[in-house]
Amino acid sequence: MSMVKSPSGVRTAARVVNATKLYGRADSAVRALDNVSVEFQGAAFTAIMGPSGSGKSTLLHCLAGLDTLTEGQVLIGDTDVSRLNDADLTLLRRNRLGFIFQSYNLVPTLTAEENIVLPLRLGGRKADPQWLAQVVTAVGLADRLHHTPAELSGGQQQRVAAARALISRPEIVFADEPTGALDSRSSADLLRFLRHAVDEYGQTIVMVTHDAVAAGYADRVLFLRDGRVVDEMTEPTADRILDAMKGLGE
Repeated sequence: MSMVKSPSGVRTAARVVNATKLYGRADSAVRALDNVSVEFQGAAFTAIMGPSGSGKSTLLHCLAGLDTLTEGQVLIGDTDVSRLNDADLTLLRRNRLGFIFQSYNLVPTLTAEENIVLPLRLGGRKADPQWLAQVVTAVGLADRLHHTPAELSGGQQQRVAAARALISRPEIVFADEPTGALDSRSSADLLRFLRHAVDEYGQTIVMVTHDAVAAGYADRVLFLRDGRVVDEMTEPTADRILDAMKGLGE
């Protein structure tokens, strides 16, 4: 796992430097990110919040190599993502990153287990049976492995997606509104699993959410407004987050 250390000795899993993202051209251009520089600590859970249009999803997508910056740098460990070609970006995403989206993106003809190990198969690798068993147990899917997505509830499908994100032991898991389509119980199950992955496995998670309760599971919350990081909070609680969001006009 390739991480760099900051002067304080804390591992930096990812960072953006002077990140600017423009959509459109000339006078009609929208500045989705405005010269953002921020680091994401390894083995930690960071939530990104902000009003609609604040740039939070753009920041996540640029960090994850799913979108490109107009100016600035994105680094995963010591790899400058901004300099990678399409083929190398694909390898980075497959081998070093994990993803959980609001839509589960499961293959309907594959079983839960086949969906979980799919990233490894695409990379020509086999799953470590012990690690697979550990992840499956952690998400509570041991008795659902041979079911197809159509035979699973929404919460179970999202837990399959979460297990798939962790099966390759990625340096970072990027989660974009992962609880947005879930009921409160399924949402809590998923968030407890993500918290467990950080605490027990040393996983690094960066999550975009609009939900203060979800962000309360994180170690740190970044608040964006108008494409800039305007505040951050450590040891967050839902009440403190809601107060901060009120100040951002949400």
